[in-house]
Parts: sequence; structure tokens; C-alpha cells
Amino acid sequence: MKTIDELVTEGVAGKRVFVRADLNVPLAGDTITDDGRIRAAVPTILKLADAGARVVVASHLGRPKGAPEARFSLAPVARRLGELLAGTGGGAVTFAADTVGDSAKATVAALGDGEVTLLENLRFNPGETSKDDAERAAFADELAALADAYVGDGFGAVHRKHASVYDLPRRLPHAAGGLVATEVGVLKQLTDDVKRPYAVVLGGAKVSDKLAVIEQLLEKADRILIGGGMAYTFLKAQGHDVGDSLLQEDQVPAVRGYLERAKERGVEFVLPVDVVAADAFPDLATKAPAHPVTVAADAIPAQHMGLDIGPESQKLYAAKLADAATVFWNGPMGVFEHPDFAGGTRAIAQALTDSPAFTVVGGGDSAAAVRTLGFADDAFGHISTGGGASLEYLEGKTLPGLAALED
Repeated sequence: MKTIDELVTEGVAGKRVFVRADLNVPLAGDTITDDGRIRAAVPTILKLADAGARVVVASHLGRPKGAPEARFSLAPVARRLGELLAGTGGGAVTFAADTVGDSAKATVAALGDGEVTLLENLRFNPGETSKDDAERAAFADELAALADAYVGDGFGAVHRKHASVYDLPRRLPHAAGGLVATEVGVLKQLTDDVKRPYAVVLGGAKVSDKLAVIEQLLEKADRILIGGGMAYTFLKAQGHDVGDSLLQEDQVPAVRGYLERAKERGVEFVLPVDVVAADAFPDLATKAPAHPVTVAADAIPAQHMGLDIGPESQKLYAAKLADAATVFWNGPMGVFEHPDFAGGTRAIAQALTDSPAFTVVGGGDSAAAVRTLGFADDAFGHISTGGGASLEYLEGKTLPGLAALED
């Protein structure tokens, strides 16, 4: 992949450079609750602006159905991006009220050298996510008319075969942004040049979302620690009752097979020895006390659901991470949004910050969790901006957005 540094060296002054960023941030109304992805996009945007480019930034937000929806507008993101650029010496950010319509064309045409604009949500146009190649290509043609060059910097979207990610770079001179280059470099350290012992922590709700990556990790990792809702399918596979805990019954045979293969290969699987449970899912809006009980992992009461790993599991997991040279973590250990069930996720985050290992937080809910719980980004070796993209890379899949940049 050509890098942004090479593109800048070739000269971008006066050129319209389309930056496909990933500004898909969580919102409460029009308030951004975690601006990590916006901050991650700033270096590439600033580098182009400082080199005199006319920077056209574009992203998706949420999952609108191919038409404008006010709750998915990027207007709040434009304001925050402007604040962040101003804090680093950059200028104001203008905002186009559409993607390829009159507003976008006029806003881009008005750009001066070193100025930045943000287009409205790409997914307001059905061509962005269409599975029809012709419809997607037509939208990519309209986007290409707004630019002279393309920089792919939205790592969180590179696993999608979308118009702005896959089709557009094929129509313009293209390069990888600094964020994408960093993310790929980190992932290579987790696949091609791993320092051992290599420990992986997997959490989140559904075990089915992680089966493909577990398949690959059985060839790479020395130990795999399981938490979150997916842990209960593993416990069920070991023959334990899990009460009303989240369970994917249809995945039990596959999980049992992975446990057997791990034993054959000498890969250590670590499962919770105790859990924090409750008789109902907690109220995440009010954070009202949930009356949790801590029980052994093989003794979850009927009509109770496990919602976090327990204190003994937290100690066990910290000990299993203490001697690791490389740690990859994807997925919270419990319902971290509620204080009664945040202990497990906090314990993993603390273990990683205490570790001298190369530590990678695999984006998505994990990244949101560590920030919600008050951990600084620089306490970890790397916090990925793309949970799904990171997992698919580790699964060994070809990511369309990276393939397009490599051509």
C-alpha cells in the first residue's frame, strides 16, 4: 500500500483529497459519548491540510436504511472534529448537508488550500452499502467527481465492501492513511511476529461472533481467556447448568469441539470459576442497584443470569496475563455499563495496564469500556478503532478496503 507520506511527498497542495474516515461514534441524542474515533482521524486530516490539500472527509454513522435520518446525522461530529483540529492548529470544518448533492458539490468547490469539510452520512445514500455492483459503482462515480485523490483511513470499515471503501479507491490515486497503516502494523504483530507467551481475552455476548477467530487462534495463541455472555455457552459445553444466562445452545457442540482441540494442541482455555449473577437484567438507564450475587460458575441458580466474571475469576485471569508478552483483548467481561457488573472488565483493563506486554484492545465495546471505566488510551499498547475489522483480519479473511488500497 502506498502511504499518506508518499502521497504528500508527491504533492497534494491545491488537490481535493477524499479521506474515508471512521467517525462512527456513539451518541446520546446529539452528544458524543466517546470521541476516540474522531481523535484517531485527526493526524491524517491535519497532515493533508498542512500540506495544502483541500480535504473532503466522509464517514458513516450508525445503520440508516439508505435515506436521511436526523438521529444519524454527522453534524455533531463535524462540530467535534472542528474543535479537535482547532486545538492542534487546524482551521474550521465546514459541513455538507448531503453526500453527493448540491450542498456537497458547493461545499467542496468552496474549499481553499488547507481547508477541511465533512460530508453528511454516506449511508444516507443506498449506493453506499448496496450489494448490487452497478448501484454501488454509480455512487462511487459521484463521490469520485468530488476528489482528485483518495486516502483510506477508516479502519473500522475496511471489512465492508462498500462504495466509499472498496469501489472509490479504484477510481482515484489512492493511499493508506496513518491510522490504517498503524492498525495493520499492529495486527501483523498479532499474526506474523508474535512474542510469546501470547494470551487472548475474548468476551462479548455471542460465541457465534467469535468462533472463526477462535479457530485461527488455536494455531497462534498460548492461552485463551473467555468471559462475557459467550462464557455461558462454554460452561454449558462443560456440562454445567447456566440458569437464565445468555446461551447459544446450537453452538454447544462446536464449542465442545474447540475445547477438545485446544487440549490436543496444548492451548490453555481459561473459563470463569465464579460469576456475578442477578435475577433480572439491570436497568442501564437509571443504574439502579441490581442486587447481584456471586456464585461458583458451576452453581448458577435457576432463574438467575450470569452478568460478569466473579472476583476469583478476576484474580485468576490477572494471574494468567501476568507473564504474557503479547495480549489481545476483544469483548467486555460483563455488563460493564452497570456498576454492579463492571468489575470483571475493569480487572482485565487493569491487568493489561499493569503488564509489560504488548497489549492490544480490539476496538468496539472493549475500547468503549476502557474509556468508560476511566482508563487512558496510552495505558495500553494500542486501542484499535475497528473491532469487527480486527477480528476478521485475525480470522485470515481478505478485507475489501485493504485489498482496494493494495491494488
